[in-house]
Amino acid sequence: MLFRPRPPAQHDIPGPARSVELRLLRGYLVVSTMLLGVLTLGAFRRPAEPTRFEEITVERINIVDKDGQTRLVIANRQRSPGVIVGGKRVTPEGDRPGMIFYNDDGDENGGLIFRGKKVNGQVTAGGHLSFDRYGQDQVIALTYREGQGKHSQGLTILDRPPQGIAEIQARRAEVQKLSDGPAKDSAWRAWSLWQGGAAFGAPRLFVGRDERKAATLDLKDQYGRSRLRLAVDSLGEARIEFLDDSGRVRHRIPEVDSRFPK
Repeated sequence: MLFRPRPPAQHDIPGPARSVELRLLRGYLVVSTMLLGVLTLGAFRRPAEPTRFEEITVERINIVDKDGQTRLVIANRQRSPGVIVGGKRVTPEGDRPGMIFYNDDGDENGGLIFRGKKVNGQVTAGGHLSFDRYGQDQVIALTYREGQGKHSQGLTILDRPPQGIAEIQARRAEVQKLSDGPAKDSAWRAWSLWQGGAAFGAPRLFVGRDERKAATLDLKDQYGRSRLRLAVDSLGEARIEFLDDSGRVRHRIPEVDSRFPK
């Protein structure tokens, strides 16, 4: 039977060899600690590249600034936001599928919404891209509407009063509380004049295709009344019309022969 030589005991290892072994052990511990630290920091680092998706299915996306302020909401009908004015929601949620824009104060200032379906064989549809005046409603709107067998589409430019819409609505609520009669009628007139004569403002220009199938440029006064209209009707006839403040055509080019009215 062969006997292997007994390994030397710890106290038998010469001093220099033991010193080398301790240095190697310390070096191993230092390197291991450094590697562990690097791996730990790497696990909590933000990825160098943004996360990429080939496809994503969601009901709502909120785009926010670094401070959490909402700037854009993309949502389906059920998750769509209500109107925010003065930091307060003034309409119910859930009726505007599309995109809603928000200004630096967090108030709504425009959006893109759309809808479309058939009801009893009749089309009901629409699309709307708009931009709001600060603290007010839309002043630029690109709109398509269809219903009851008719449709129109075009660009509308609107005036809005300098007062904020929240202040206008608050004053309207006070007038609505009054009892019917001359005092309430007078309050309504004063409320309208306070805004410049047109409650909540008025459309000033429309260019597009109207429900009568005419390509139209319609210029309006400060109260929203048509005063100059250029049109090419569905039969290809062109005309220019000048209207008074009651909506009657005062002059027309070409003039209409009274014997053959159009």
